[in-house]
Amino acid sequence: MSLKRFVVACFNDENVLFPAVKKVRNAGYKIQDVYTPFPVHGLDHALGMRETSLHTAGFIYGITGTITALTCMSWIFTKDWPLNIGGKPNLPLPAFIPITFELTVLFASVGMFLTFCYLCQLAPFVKRHHFHPRATDDLFVMAIECTDKTNVDDLKGFLQSAGAVEVNYQVAETDWWLGRYDKEQKLYTERPAIV
Repeated sequence: MSLKRFVVACFNDENVLFPAVKKVRNAGYKIQDVYTPFPVHGLDHALGMRETSLHTAGFIYGITGTITALTCMSWIFTKDWPLNIGGKPNLPLPAFIPITFELTVLFASVGMFLTFCYLCQLAPFVKRHHFHPRATDDLFVMAIECTDKTNVDDLKGFLQSAGAVEVNYQVAETDWWLGRYDKEQKLYTERPAIV
């Protein structure tokens, strides 16, 4: 697994967080992510994140469910097991609407759920690095990725002047790994070599 270096800043209030995010982005630093105790409206735009395409995936899954339902029912009632029920047609499309609707919703919801879990790397026993134990409790935590040219001490001072109540340096595994959260997490705290 690859190790990356981060400077982690903690903020007490979202009114301090927003100007700090803008200052950090204007200074040219790369914000890995911001962890908040509740959804903060407009933070994704402040971070420069693009709009999610999950709704497009949901539409594709829904169309797949519609096509699957209509194709299966049409094939069953016309080719595989045609029934003559009082002279009614073998392809009664209005009768297919409830099942088509249900299969469309089923495919869209399950597909979007699985896509969301894949994109966010959520699964049982999949573990990610936590930058701060109070990140989703009462602190707003900003993780800034450091490059080889980043001066950590200057960045720490910059974040403290932007309103951070706590700033620390961490080396973390960026990918997910199999593990359990009740086991002790391995933290890397060695100091980077400043070139």
